[in-house]
Amino acid sequence: MSSLIDTFDRRFYYLRLSVTDVCNFRCTYCLPEGYRPQSVRNKGFLSLDEIRRVSRAFVAAGTEKIRLTGGEPSLRRDFTEIIAAVRENPELRKIAMTTNGYRMQRDIQQWRDAGLTAVNVSIDSLDARQFYAITGQDKLHQVMGGIDAAFEAGFAQVKVNTVLMKDLNSHQLHMFLDWIKSRPIQLRFIELMETGEGSALFRKHHVSGEVIRQQLLHLGWQLQARAKDDGPAQVFSHPDYQGSIGLIMPYEKDFCLSCNRLRVSAIGNLHLCLFGEHGIPLRDLLADDQHQDELLARIRQSLGRKKQTHFLHQGNTGITQNLSFIGG
Repeated sequence: MSSLIDTFDRRFYYLRLSVTDVCNFRCTYCLPEGYRPQSVRNKGFLSLDEIRRVSRAFVAAGTEKIRLTGGEPSLRRDFTEIIAAVRENPELRKIAMTTNGYRMQRDIQQWRDAGLTAVNVSIDSLDARQFYAITGQDKLHQVMGGIDAAFEAGFAQVKVNTVLMKDLNSHQLHMFLDWIKSRPIQLRFIELMETGEGSALFRKHHVSGEVIRQQLLHLGWQLQARAKDDGPAQVFSHPDYQGSIGLIMPYEKDFCLSCNRLRVSAIGNLHLCLFGEHGIPLRDLLADDQHQDELLARIRQSLGRKKQTHFLHQGNTGITQNLSFIGG
């Protein structure tokens, strides 16, 4: 059982660990101008040994699932070694990653061999021209090949993240449903979230996930029970479909009540909320193996500062200027 508990009695079984904020895509809702190095990064990203130590501390406290994120995590040349380092924790039940998918076709087998147990791929359109318009990369065919490679490598399921955007993809539900009818894919529609750099785009393209939920219920989809280390998605299934649908709706009332995840950025700061005001430095305790008890104590103590909810409804996006900064 997790010993990471906040003042609202929420337990944290799930760590999102960013290993880089670099990304080679230019998604309109995240990095429309492309990647720009953060001025605060003066020591580089967490090293392999630092990743090993921070993951060890969280697992010692009861973390059961670690997701490796970015930016694009596979841009790290040592990414396979990172997976293996996290895998050294025998109590860990799941090692997942979120990727734009462009290196999956080449590397997914070695990632699985290193210990990866789950993969999420970002695909915001099944139309190649629109995919290019959203991401700035003409790589839909390559990403689709990566999903096929994941199944060939032995993954029983692949999750696909789609940011829901009015006038761009919110009207394409039937196209997505046709795609997952005979494939064990969990398609997750993520409601567009406002960031510091994305206010204009948010006002233009935000649409509530409730629109999709009502369409799914009308078509006979049913809500499934949620596991304790699951992310925030409401998952729906249908007897006629191999795939499933997840809805992530951060603007829905009480969204934060079931929060079970913490975040560590690529420069070693603990973030209690994706839209919090600041991070808590951990890196000074990651230089060697002598500070594990102190590291764990700082993480536990920091949870006393976690707020009950984010403040997105008030337009307060906190420190998050774009989603690659902390790892989404």
